[in-house]
Amino acid sequence: MLEEIFSPQSVAVVGASPNPMRLGHQVLKNIVTNGYPGRIYPIHPSATTVLDLPAFPSVLAIPDPIDLAVIIIPAEHVLAVIEECGQKGVNGLIVITAGFKEIGSAGKELERRLLECVRHYGMRMVGPNCLGVIDTVIKLNASFAALMPSDGEIAFMSQSGALCTAILDWSKAAGIGFSRFVSLGNKADIDEVALLQAWNGDPHSNVILAYLEGIADGPGFIAAARQVTPHTPVIAIKSGTTAAGTRAASSHTGALTGSESAYEAAFTQSGIIRAREMQELFDFALAFAYQPPLAGDRIAVVTNAGGPGIIATDAIERSGLKMATFEPDTIRTLQRDLPPTANVFNPIDIIGDARSDRYRIALAAALADPGVDGVLVLFTPQANSDIIETVQIIIDRSKNQSKPVLTSFMGAVSLGPALDLLNRNRIPNYTFPERAVNVLTAMARYSTWKQRPKPEYIHFEVDHQRVRDLFAKVQASGRVELGEIEAREVMDAYGLHLPQSRLAQSPDEAAQIATEIGYPVVMKISSPDILHKTDIGGVRVGIPDAAAARDSYELIEYRARKYSPDARIWGVLVQEMIGKGRELLVGVNRDPQFGPLIVVGMGGIYVEVLKDVAFRLAPMSRQEVAEQIQSIRTFPLLRGVRGEAPADIASIEDVVLRVSQLVTDFPEIVEMDINPLVVHNQGEGAIVLDARIILG
Repeated sequence: MLEEIFSPQSVAVVGASPNPMRLGHQVLKNIVTNGYPGRIYPIHPSATTVLDLPAFPSVLAIPDPIDLAVIIIPAEHVLAVIEECGQKGVNGLIVITAGFKEIGSAGKELERRLLECVRHYGMRMVGPNCLGVIDTVIKLNASFAALMPSDGEIAFMSQSGALCTAILDWSKAAGIGFSRFVSLGNKADIDEVALLQAWNGDPHSNVILAYLEGIADGPGFIAAARQVTPHTPVIAIKSGTTAAGTRAASSHTGALTGSESAYEAAFTQSGIIRAREMQELFDFALAFAYQPPLAGDRIAVVTNAGGPGIIATDAIERSGLKMATFEPDTIRTLQRDLPPTANVFNPIDIIGDARSDRYRIALAAALADPGVDGVLVLFTPQANSDIIETVQIIIDRSKNQSKPVLTSFMGAVSLGPALDLLNRNRIPNYTFPERAVNVLTAMARYSTWKQRPKPEYIHFEVDHQRVRDLFAKVQASGRVELGEIEAREVMDAYGLHLPQSRLAQSPDEAAQIATEIGYPVVMKISSPDILHKTDIGGVRVGIPDAAAARDSYELIEYRARKYSPDARIWGVLVQEMIGKGRELLVGVNRDPQFGPLIVVGMGGIYVEVLKDVAFRLAPMSRQEVAEQIQSIRTFPLLRGVRGEAPADIASIEDVVLRVSQLVTDFPEIVEMDINPLVVHNQGEGAIVLDARIILG
């Protein structure tokens, strides 16, 4: 729980100053004036008192135990102070001071020594270069923020201190409260992984928010999130993914992937709800913090205006949610108690002249219906509206409910008191229906995540040593890319199906091999230096006889030497020609933060144009593989359309699971393509036609 940070019995402020203009004075004042009940010790080299508290020249001079030290002094003195804190037995540190790795190599070295000292004494540290830590549970504001947030059930972490101050200012105006509020700074010790672990099961936090700029320990982050998300929703916004992390790559997979793909996969596989913008982050947070969970995807809409009701209905249908179908008893109740002009089906339109009594009838009926999982209440201010009474009805009806109630009161000038009343009573309100539906969609996704069965991880019996020996041989030769023959050997060792194939080194040998395999055959150049064989005319298909095999050998070799004069030519691969099927791509690109990122999608030569692919991080469970394949846009083509037989989807899953095991077993694989993977009809399997592997 990081008690040394969030539950200290005593706090020392190193750098506390009598000068009100100094940052150390402001931090001490925040601790003193915001209700912290523990012992407070200002540390100043010469002052005897600061803010009427006895001051000490160092932490070593304090006679009592110290749990937490907040440090706001010049960077060059921080290391010595941390050494004193270690000698004193201080457990926790908040280093607000800047001037470390963010300024360059000298600062990076100083931060390294800082962390070394922290770990030597077994302390925990937030920062350096941070705004500080605020905890409304124990009333500790150990920061230089201008405001103390209101009490709430939202735990928030941020890698941007400036963003923290803006959010605090906005949240006070919006009436949003927090339980924990942490500026991570440089994350030398305590990072997002440590906070997720600390806040797991926190009774004071209904939801965890995170503003992330980068994650150093990707696998650790996923593991921690998977522990938290079954119990507490985690909502994250990730900045800097549009270009950062994308690198030039030669393979299809390399061209398709980048840091955005890795983060999207990490969030999906760990149950984290991704917010695309700051407004969405807090839209989600309010519903998860204030309302009961959404058990399913069936939504009822109550409205006093037809247009907004239609807008909400369209948004629900587009989002993948469902408009709830009412029970006959619900419809009879609404028909009996509402005017004849009202629409008693979903959405329930109680007509523009509705007063609060109609909202009471409609909302009560919707909430009582067993086919409704959540309710969205729409309101537009009209001449006959009794706004406050309507709000009170919504508040009263939503109390002690197991179903979430969200509102969209559309307007501004006449709604101020009503919106304030909704917020104070924990009813999230959204300016327009689409925002509310977006929130309900996130709640439904989270509900699905929580109901997932325990993941099933498959381990295949493979020839691990054969691959290890092959990689050692390739690396010993000074190469990083395997030739196709070598890549085929890896595929075979991991149980993937391959067409018959043999290497020819002359036209006559090509004809002999082709005759033995059986016509027609495929022939393609074999070279570790030619990446895309088709582009240079290095592949010929449907070769019908021995004469054509000899001619094809000469033509393929000629084209290869013409277009790649420096390439090493091993010969020409003669391959069994496989019948037509659906062509898929299965690839891997190793992300520096998260490890092997596996891509699955429609393959062939158009993959980079169509980009119909889905990403997941290895190792993958059987369920994750199935979800990945089903998420590509063209998945219906695999299931079969207009009488077409379905593809062998089980064989695709098997291939992806084996690839996942391969790249987990061998972290030296940095890039890999199986393209195309030819998938035949259900029960007929899948065959790897071409594969490339690049080692680190």
